Amino acid sequence: MPDAARLWPILLLVASNVFMTFAWYGHLKYRGAPILIVILASWGIAFFEYCLAVPANRIGAGVYSAAQLKGMQEVITLTIFAGFSVLYLGQRITTNHLIGFGLIAAGAFFLFRD
Repeated sequence: MPDAARLWPILLLVASNVFMTFAWYGHLKYRGAPILIVILASWGIAFFEYCLAVPANRIGAGVYSAAQLKGMQEVITLTIFAGFSVLYLGQRITTNHLIGFGLIAAGAFFLFRD
């Protein structure tokens, strides 16, 4: 089992990405809402994302490189976004989406190689 210093950044990044995805894309379900309300709501949600992402990166910098943290964050983001897109927005993920996401994940894989 990974030690806490390696695990906490991952868990915090997962939680922060849930907030980030809702802040950036949640409003797409409510296209009739006034843009000012959407912006303010997104900022409010993003505050919680930052409260998790900043400590995730601060803690993670002790055991991961900045490039590894960024690569990890991208894979986490795409994973959460794919679920969000299907479950919340009702959109489907196509084969091309999966290929594109897979290529990004492959890039992240190389960030963790010695």
